Amino acid sequence: MDKVALRHDIKTRLLKMSTDERISASKAICRHILDSEVFHEAAVVMVYLSLPHEVDTTPLILHAWQQGKTVAVPKVSWEQRHMIPVELTSLDTGLSTDQKGLRNPTNGTPVPFEDIDLVITPGLGFDRDGNRLGRGGAYYDRFFAGHDLRAARWGVAFSQQLCDAVPHDETDVPVHAVVTEQEMINCIDIKQGGLS
Repeated sequence: MDKVALRHDIKTRLLKMSTDERISASKAICRHILDSEVFHEAAVVMVYLSLPHEVDTTPLILHAWQQGKTVAVPKVSWEQRHMIPVELTSLDTGLSTDQKGLRNPTNGTPVPFEDIDLVITPGLGFDRDGNRLGRGGAYYDRFFAGHDLRAARWGVAFSQQLCDAVPHDETDVPVHAVVTEQEMINCIDIKQGGLS
């Protein structure tokens, strides 16, 4: 299945999920991450600001703050087609919302790429090898490939977003692990990316 058809298929699956299913699954996914050694040891965690149909990352952000961690989020430049990590200190202020509902920081202190320990990565779909189906903008692929990023890259997804195989090429950067409400899948066997 090509990327266009696969995106359509996954979007159809997601539309069948109820709000209660999304909430319950999001909490379970966050719990898996919060219980992991990688999260416990991370000083700086980069988390995306979720859209309504995505895994809700709010519990991760709140727990990270409670544990004294630095939380970074992507600040997207649509014109330059790239994103940089900036520190998030509030979910109530300093954010703008675009026409698609994406929240983007209006300011925030840039976080050095080499300081980030864990990146929680969205995606429309993932396979068990860590290949990620994005929305076509390649923002995360460029982010992962273009910097001194040593962080563990973890994808989060509802089980409905798991695929047998995601089409990919040399420009696509896989995640080290995929976390669903049902399981944690170790995709790339390296110390930083591994689950524990």
